[in-house]
Amino acid sequence: MAWRIPLADIDFDVQEEEAVLRVVRSRWLSMGEETQNFESEFASFIGAKHTLAVSNATAALHLACIAAGIQPGDEVIVPSLSFVATANAVRYVGGIPIFADIESEDWLSISPASIEKCISAKTRAIIVMHYAGYACDMPAIMDIAQKHNLVVIEDSAHTIGSELDGHKLGTWGAMGCFSFFSNKNMTTGEGGMLATNNDTLAERLKALRSHGMTSLSWDRHKGRAWTYDVVDLGYNYRIDELRAALGRTQLKKVGGFNQRREALTILYRELLSELTPTVHMPFTKARGTSCYHIMPVLLPRGTDRIKFMEGMKAEGIQTSIHYPPIHYFKNYVEEKQFLRVDLPITEEVGMREVTLPLYPAMSDEDVKTVVDAIRKTLDGL
Repeated sequence: MAWRIPLADIDFDVQEEEAVLRVVRSRWLSMGEETQNFESEFASFIGAKHTLAVSNATAALHLACIAAGIQPGDEVIVPSLSFVATANAVRYVGGIPIFADIESEDWLSISPASIEKCISAKTRAIIVMHYAGYACDMPAIMDIAQKHNLVVIEDSAHTIGSELDGHKLGTWGAMGCFSFFSNKNMTTGEGGMLATNNDTLAERLKALRSHGMTSLSWDRHKGRAWTYDVVDLGYNYRIDELRAALGRTQLKKVGGFNQRREALTILYRELLSELTPTVHMPFTKARGTSCYHIMPVLLPRGTDRIKFMEGMKAEGIQTSIHYPPIHYFKNYVEEKQFLRVDLPITEEVGMREVTLPLYPAMSDEDVKTVVDAIRKTLDGL
């Protein structure tokens, strides 16, 4: 369908074209110098000691769970209001995801109080997900983790450029996992990044990313190694030079992208408050600095969400849901061991949340068009 206003859109121009062409002309396409430069530049951007580019954020989460030492039967506390990869990564290593509730309808991030209720003798880690680009209550969560000797992994797929108390999100916990999927604030199509300040974790992650090998094809190409050993049961989670080149170019632009997202979000909030006051907007109070990844709203109670989204579609405006709670999915619903506490706020939000279009190329007039369509659609239900 040709949307009048899509949910998201990429911002590529001649700079991305030239970056890809530079790699093609170099005749080296697998992970090499371009990737190393991307990692170094991203590390500087977020203030991390180590960053490792990977094939996608799910791979980053999987490697983080391995490096965290999660074993079969270990429990990891996760939000249910997240993309399914957050919980799947725990299951990949034989762990048991335990779902915690979110804070409130105003703050759709994992609740420290609910985390505390989920802890057992088998708990080994907490995976937080910074929903929509807004920070979880990291000081409280880190205090809980220290008290119970738990590893904290940050699912930072939504938070490229967000920060809290002077620290970029993705650098609070032992490891942070970023996404460069096509709808993210900066994109390489597919791709992700792992961040850590721990030297030991970084060395293990580096080996795990590429089959557990002690050297790469790039090292042998440059004459720095002739052979290799395999020291761990690793995976092929490498990124390639083409995507790394796109990432380097997008990274230079993401600050401006985030500023435009902020301006659009402020306009959305002004117009929604004025024209559709029954629509609830989370994250209106400050906690750190957001990168404004998506624009989530909660429909009035009792609203038929599917009919609302169909009404918006009739106006040519794409909407989405972030997210159907993970514990409702067929692959999870029969796993009663994953539910230790009730999730009333997650379930309420899961029924009412709708994501509105948000991307840097949107105009102010586009935002007005979306809000007018919301008012028209709600009036017609």
